[in-house]
Amino acid sequence: MSGHSKWATTKHKKAVVDAKRGKMFAKLIKNIEVAARTGGGDPSGNPTLYDAIQKAKKSSVPNDNISNAVKRGSGLEAGGADWQSFMYEGYGPNGVALLIECLTDNRNRAATEVRTRLTRNHGTFADAGSVSYLFNRKGVIIVPKGSLSEDDVMLAVLDAGAEEINDHGDAFEVVSEATDLVAVRTALQDAGIDYDSAESSLVPTMSVPVDEDGARKVLKLIDVLEDCDDVQNIFSNVEISDEVMAAIDEE
Repeated sequence: MSGHSKWATTKHKKAVVDAKRGKMFAKLIKNIEVAARTGGGDPSGNPTLYDAIQKAKKSSVPNDNISNAVKRGSGLEAGGADWQSFMYEGYGPNGVALLIECLTDNRNRAATEVRTRLTRNHGTFADAGSVSYLFNRKGVIIVPKGSLSEDDVMLAVLDAGAEEINDHGDAFEVVSEATDLVAVRTALQDAGIDYDSAESSLVPTMSVPVDEDGARKVLKLIDVLEDCDDVQNIFSNVEISDEVMAAIDEE
């Protein structure tokens, strides 16, 4: 990864592969339930729900599952869980910073699972605030290139509040203030430009480069954490070069 922003693209590609597993479906459904519970079941009036639904659709979650999750979250159908959201902070191999976002109906279980998976995979728990200050909340949209140029994307989003556009090979990453995410996403739609994901994300202000061995350990730790049912998302400041990532991909 060249700089912090490549991580968002890598995460998206990884999510597409992981979506074949039932656990990823379950996490996407959780997001929809929580969004519907907090902002209502109408996507047109609830941008968070709209984006959660779009993300689920792009990961091939069946429409019936999505519809039922909206109904549960908005109280139209019984069975919705009392999901609680919170963030754990930690360090991985080579001092890489990790923010571990959990969504769970059992906080004690989640804490035990996260702590165990961290310590067994070269990671450590960190005190609250010791890692989070390294990240800023931003809106991040991943746009597949296709026949698009950077100028095409820039013209569409510049007046909507986009701060920067990063070229990551087969996709562009559009970064904005978190409060401008909906406006930037809407500007892309108005311009007829499709996007792979649009979400509020925690973007690191500084990155930690790792070699091939360090990259393997960090990615393994993230995989182990993401395999936990209570973990919804992981934000990292790891920086993996294109050469190191290519070597790992060949394995």
